[in-house]
Amino acid sequence: MPKIKLAAIPVKEIVKGYPARFVHTDSMTLSFLEVKKGETLPTHHHVHEQVSIVLEGRFQLILDGEPVEFGEGEIVVIPSNVPHSGLAITDCKLMDVFNPIREDYRNL
Repeated sequence: MPKIKLAAIPVKEIVKGYPARFVHTDSMTLSFLEVKKGETLPTHHHVHEQVSIVLEGRFQLILDGEPVEFGEGEIVVIPSNVPHSGLAITDCKLMDVFNPIREDYRNL
């Protein structure tokens, strides 16, 4: 699996309003999302460490009750089991990296 064309990966909508394309390796999951302005992400947590990157637009995460707004080229690290939610401030393209792999997303 040395080269993957992102556009060829089927879109899955795990959370309403958050369509994503997933790439799974032996140790991590990458998620590429295109989110419309105003879409909210409900509060949740997981054992996976998560790195969120804004590729385009502006996004707000609420991490353990604290708002963090970030934009193009900025990164937020979400530690394991920290409650978080989100809001697309503008139309956004996001990339999330999860470690360990999201087995719950692998077979969707």
